[in-house]
Amino acid sequence: MNTAPVLTLEDRLKLLRWARQAIEAAVRGEAQMEIPKVELTEALRAPHGAFVTIKKQGELRGCIGKMDFERPLWENLISAAVASALEDPRFPPVEPDELSQIRLEISVLEPPVPLARVEDFDAQRHGIIIQKGYRHGLLLPKVAQEYGWDARKTLETVCWKAGLPEQAWREPGAQLQIFEAFDFAEPVG
Repeated sequence: MNTAPVLTLEDRLKLLRWARQAIEAAVRGEAQMEIPKVELTEALRAPHGAFVTIKKQGELRGCIGKMDFERPLWENLISAAVASALEDPRFPPVEPDELSQIRLEISVLEPPVPLARVEDFDAQRHGIIIQKGYRHGLLLPKVAQEYGWDARKTLETVCWKAGLPEQAWREPGAQLQIFEAFDFAEPVG
């Protein structure tokens, strides 16, 4: 698997700032800002998926990603940020009075690759995607890291998230893919 893009501290700060600005504009019903082309480094133009996780008082408030590996990272990021705030079906849309209480986390994703042998899945390093029929689910690597899950628990949870039985990952027709992600966040407090 490839390694994550080389994002400088400046690149990471830009992505965090742009994600927050996109969310604030969308929540307030304002027009999205234009990203100055001069601010787009090679790493920000590179095709990478992006997830934006919104937390409020340490609890999940929204998390959606865009995995269009034909689009540049910065475009996937803006799209994921707005979707996380307004379109996560698990939560009502973020309200303007919540904006000062939310904290953003960004995951930059490498393209997923098929998991040839389940023994090769490292839950502390890899994100996991399951697809079986029309159902699919995804867990970022940081989820298993945060909860201390092993591979089996992570596989069972991604099945549950996809609306499949916990052991569906063992069944014929289940397709598993893994990916790596580079995570960073706004400071706490």
